[in-house]
Amino acid sequence: MLLKDKVIVVTGVGPGMGVKLCKLAAREGAAVVLSARSADVITDTAQEICGEGGRAVAVRADVGRKEDCIRLAAESINAFGRIDGLVNSAYRYGTFTSFEEADLDDWRASYEVTLFGALQMIQAVLPSMKSRGGAIVNVSTMEARKPLAEHGSYSLPKAALHAATRQLALELGKYNIRVNNAVIGWMWGVSVEGYMTSSAKENGVPVQQLIDEVARNIPLRRIPTDADCAKSVVLLLSDYASEVTGAALDINGGEFLAL
Repeated sequence: MLLKDKVIVVTGVGPGMGVKLCKLAAREGAAVVLSARSADVITDTAQEICGEGGRAVAVRADVGRKEDCIRLAAESINAFGRIDGLVNSAYRYGTFTSFEEADLDDWRASYEVTLFGALQMIQAVLPSMKSRGGAIVNVSTMEARKPLAEHGSYSLPKAALHAATRQLALELGKYNIRVNNAVIGWMWGVSVEGYMTSSAKENGVPVQQLIDEVARNIPLRRIPTDADCAKSVVLLLSDYASEVTGAALDINGGEFLAL
């Protein structure tokens, strides 16, 4: 078991990779703390994990609020005694619009969740991690490297998270705390499936045609699934990546090669 006896906190858990990651971490031996602003998904998933013999608790929290981050860390320690790993996957898209028309307050709101939410969570778990070491994975996106028009409210905070990952890897290494980036590209799951289905209907083409068009630009010639991407995040949390820190691991089927 890759995560045997470790306690892993995952923020921003949604019905896609977040749920897959938490279930996989539990199967790999971890006690899992699932967190999100909405209670439904995390509560159901935690109950499912426990029903299968795993250990999990759900804690509703908004990482954009410092007090919620502190409470999430405290409840994790109360439940399982310590924190060994943190996955920062909470983010805020914001409004998709051109820079010329953008409301920069909307962009700032995205930074508060995507960047500062991650930083606040890291500060909150530090007291527990400093004595034992630990692993932090910041979930990022190909858009931080290959921006899309009108996606600035999403891609800019993620790009800042790349820089933060390297900075914190440098500063926290003395505590044996590793900090890495998981760079996700196209990922087949609930959101992409919904996008593909609606786009196919709007354009009057088969869904498979759109999937094939995307896959042609990925060296592995397929869209990675959220379940498979979750495996690589678990690897970064595990002791098999004990010498890896400050890295950006491309979990995107080689899509980054098309830059």
